[in-house]
Amino acid sequence: MHGDHKAGLVRTVQAVGILGAGGVLALGAQALAQSSSDAAVQQALAERLPKTEITAIDCEKIEGVCEVQARQNLFYIDHGARYLIIGRVYDMETKQDLTAARLLEMNPDMLIGGGGGESATASADMQAPAAGDATGGSIDDQIDPRALAALPQNGAVVMGRGTKTVTVFSDFRCGYCKRLHETLETLNVKVVERPISVLGTRPISEAVICSPDKRRAVNQAYDGGSITTGSECDTSGLDANEAFARQHGFNGTPVIVREDGAVVHGYRPREFLESWIQGSAS
Repeated sequence: MHGDHKAGLVRTVQAVGILGAGGVLALGAQALAQSSSDAAVQQALAERLPKTEITAIDCEKIEGVCEVQARQNLFYIDHGARYLIIGRVYDMETKQDLTAARLLEMNPDMLIGGGGGESATASADMQAPAAGDATGGSIDDQIDPRALAALPQNGAVVMGRGTKTVTVFSDFRCGYCKRLHETLETLNVKVVERPISVLGTRPISEAVICSPDKRRAVNQAYDGGSITTGSECDTSGLDANEAFARQHGFNGTPVIVREDGAVVHGYRPREFLESWIQGSAS
C-alpha cells in the first residue's frame, strides 16, 4: 500500500508538472501571437500612415480594436489596420471613458486648461467628443517669430479680423482643434491656420488648401463632410508646416503661436485666450 501510494503521488506530481508546462506553453504562444499581431499592425500603419510616428500599439486592451499611440495622440484601428477610428471609447458597464483615462495616463498635464473639463468617467449617454489630440500643457519658451513669418502663404488659411494675430497648427480630425477653431471665431483676432498631418489627414489638408473657398473648406473639414475643392495645386506649404512643427517639437495639436513667438500646446478656454492673445496671460 505504501508503494502504491508513493507511485500515485509521483503520477500526480508528474501530471501537475505536465499541466503546468502546458500552461506556460499556452501563455508563451499567446504572447507570441500578440507580438506577431502588433508587428503586423505596425507594418501596415507604416505603409498607410508613413508620416505618423507610432510609439505604442495595444491590440489586447479593448476587444476587437487596437489602441494606437502616436506620441501624445491616441486613435484606434481594426486588427487589419484598414479602418482608422478617431473618437472616445466608453465602457458602458463601468461607465468609464477609457480614452480619457489613457490620455491622462499619457499626459497628466492635460487637466490644465481645456482638458480639465473632460472627466475620466461618463454616463452612457454623454456626447463623446473627438479624441486623438494632445491637450494641456503650459506656455512654452518663445520661438523666433521671424521663422514663423517666413513660412509660405500657400500652407495657410487666414480667417477672422483684429489687430492681433495668432497662428494655429492643427489637424482637421483633432476634436480640440475644432473646439479651438470655434472659440477663436468668437474673438476679435486674425487667425492663420496651418494644417499639419498628425493622424494621416494630409489628403484633407491638401483638399482645403486647393479649395477655391478655403475658409468654407476649413469648416467642411472640421465637420467631417465633403470638401468643395478645385484642381490640384501647390501643396509645398503643407510640407513646410510639418517640417516647422517637427523642428519645434509640436508633437500634438492644436498648437497656438502668438505674434511674439509665445507658444501654447493644447486647447484653452475663451477667457484664457482673450487675455493671452493680448499678451497678459501667464
